[in-house]
Amino acid sequence: MTAFGGFMSLLFLGMLVLAVVALVMAAMAREDAYRAADKKTKPFWMIILGVTVAVNLLVPILFLQIAGLIATIVFFVDVRPAIKQVSGGGGRPGGSSSDGPYGPYNGGR
Repeated sequence: MTAFGGFMSLLFLGMLVLAVVALVMAAMAREDAYRAADKKTKPFWMIILGVTVAVNLLVPILFLQIAGLIATIVFFVDVRPAIKQVSGGGGRPGGSSSDGPYGPYNGGR
């Protein structure tokens, strides 16, 4: 195996791992959170991410793998944060948005 072949194998493995992680996260979220965040439906994302995992495992066609990678990135960057926010999982635990590293910011008072 050449260095390029090894790099491509690692790249494809990384794409598969990302897709599996996204699929598990999509499965763990509540159905109503998808509707409340206005991000399609849970079955839609389960199908898209499931097909992405299947393509990465069974059909090594680069075009389809890149399309699946784009869907996975959209899930991580757009859908998951919106679902977390709607579900009450957004933000830092135990603090407000005005908290700094040493406690609440009081405006210099």
